[in-house]
Amino acid sequence: MPAITPRRLALTAAVAVTLGCGTLTATAASAADVPLTGYQLTWGIKQSYRSYVTGFAQGTFTATDGASQAADNGVFTFTDGKGSYDSAKHTVHLAFQGTLTIKSTLHGFTREISDVQYDSATGALTADLVSDGGAKQQDVPLAQVAAPTGPDMSGLATTLTTEAGAFLGSSSYAGAAGDPLTVAAPKQTPEPEPTKTTSPSPEPTKTASPQPTKTTTPKPTGSPSKSPSPSASTAPTKGAIADGTLGWGVKETFRTYVVSGPAQGRITTSGGAQQASGNGAFTFPGATGSYDTKAGTLSAAFRGAVNFKGHEDNGTYGLDLTLSDLHAELNHGTGTLTADVTSLGKKSEDVVLADLKAKSTGLTAKNDVITVNGVTATLTDAGAKAFSGYYTKGTALDPVALSVALTDDADLPSGDGGTGTAGGTGGSGTAGGAGTAGGSGTTGGDVTGSTVGGGGVAGGSLAATGSDAPVGALGAAAAVAVAAGAGVVVAVRRRRTAGAEA
Repeated sequence: MPAITPRRLALTAAVAVTLGCGTLTATAASAADVPLTGYQLTWGIKQSYRSYVTGFAQGTFTATDGASQAADNGVFTFTDGKGSYDSAKHTVHLAFQGTLTIKSTLHGFTREISDVQYDSATGALTADLVSDGGAKQQDVPLAQVAAPTGPDMSGLATTLTTEAGAFLGSSSYAGAAGDPLTVAAPKQTPEPEPTKTTSPSPEPTKTASPQPTKTTTPKPTGSPSKSPSPSASTAPTKGAIADGTLGWGVKETFRTYVVSGPAQGRITTSGGAQQASGNGAFTFPGATGSYDTKAGTLSAAFRGAVNFKGHEDNGTYGLDLTLSDLHAELNHGTGTLTADVTSLGKKSEDVVLADLKAKSTGLTAKNDVITVNGVTATLTDAGAKAFSGYYTKGTALDPVALSVALTDDADLPSGDGGTGTAGGTGGSGTAGGAGTAGGSGTTGGDVTGSTVGGGGVAGGSLAATGSDAPVGALGAAAAVAVAAGAGVVVAVRRRRTAGAEA
């Protein structure tokens, strides 16, 4: 089996956070285990095996004790995963609840899978197995799990072991590709959002009642209605931007990793930037720059900063990252997104983080505002290096939304950003227990750095370190690296051959 690579598990002397990638690291000194709870593991064993059981063998799958199966003979989910993240070795071990019984009266077999466990240090997926009523075999390796390419640990490739082939009833399964595996962190509580949604509702109602009478008065005048039209028609086709906002979440799984994942950290905005409730995306204000609607070009710089911080050990943070001075460029629908990146006190300016692609090649002004939503952001080679190679070039980041005002009196769309800090302090709390996302913490002031969370996936956004980490922006990441490891060979008694692989 493949050896654990130094890139995934070696920790450099000065550990830095890899930008946007959710690859977070703690210093070698921080050896405390971080408890993890509430995780889920989803795996289908192998689709062709499920088809064989319910088809040719006319059998059934029964999921109990917290396990479940997706509709239409789908994959299985094991719940209530508990374990820990070793911040020194950057490994995660999780044990899940749930029992899966596989039975075919026609082919005469009954098999049971329980106590499913995942260990990133060996890359092994193990379980307790019972075959045809025999003695329970404990911690049998069922699959070797491939190393993740990002912190979210979703869709990881699996290879079935020799033991799995014996248990499933056919040696043809040994060494075959299994279904992809996903380990997911507990979801954030969306309580802040309802609170915000409730407050806007009363406001429109209150505004609606007095306005009918006021609306009647302006209508006879006629001049207010005609004013907007002339201003739109006389808007220049090129010039300086009066104001504007940029909306971007960096990467959703990265934010999750910081706030409720193993980093147990917080996200703080400053300089006018805001974060939406529920650990949402960020809004950067105060656009300056230029536009040319005929040429289809836009260049805008934005104020504000966002800081990601986590993996705290006695007041020292292994992850401390700040993104500031964001700049978006568009030319006929394509462009770039750059930012100044400060990691563990070291600053790199004008890092080209992402390639941008808008839905349209043109730029249209409406009521003196140019709005470009749903701009795809793809990690560049420079961005990947800034993330210490944890995210590869071409990785999809969160989409970008741009709104720029061409005149001083133009009305920009209102944002839903929420001020302050998302998440609570790090340390020994369980995953998901670190504070309330979107709380009203302090804004303004200089941001030294922060943790960028990713990986809403269990342990997925753990540690990946690399000896080739750039000296410039960021250093090694602390997202868990899954390396294929040797499993314990446990003999499993099999009374009957089930059938060949479909």
